[in-house]
Amino acid sequence: MTSPFSVATRTTGTGPILTVRGELDVATAPQLRARIAELTLSAGQLLVVDLAEVTFCDSSGISALIAARNVAQAAEADVALVAVPARLTRTFALTGLADFFPTYPTAEDALGDHD
Repeated sequence: MTSPFSVATRTTGTGPILTVRGELDVATAPQLRARIAELTLSAGQLLVVDLAEVTFCDSSGISALIAARNVAQAAEADVALVAVPARLTRTFALTGLADFFPTYPTAEDALGDHD
């Protein structure tokens, strides 16, 4: 049984944290992209994308994560992925995206490193 897809947004003093749950795929990636498009980022902020509860991610999901990075860069902000599942970490390594995204074990680690 698959867990339902959801994206929750939490605002911190350093920027938004998106918590993604469920399968991030061709059917759900547009929802993540829409949520990313709604964000207001300022220069110097950090967009954190928490993937701890992502159960699957296909190329559409990876594309949505790249879109998050592009939105952050356009705002002169940074992006960090946290709690990246092992399968996705391997995919990032194989595709050369491992250097594209800073990754951290937790949102707190990412926020602490951004200070």
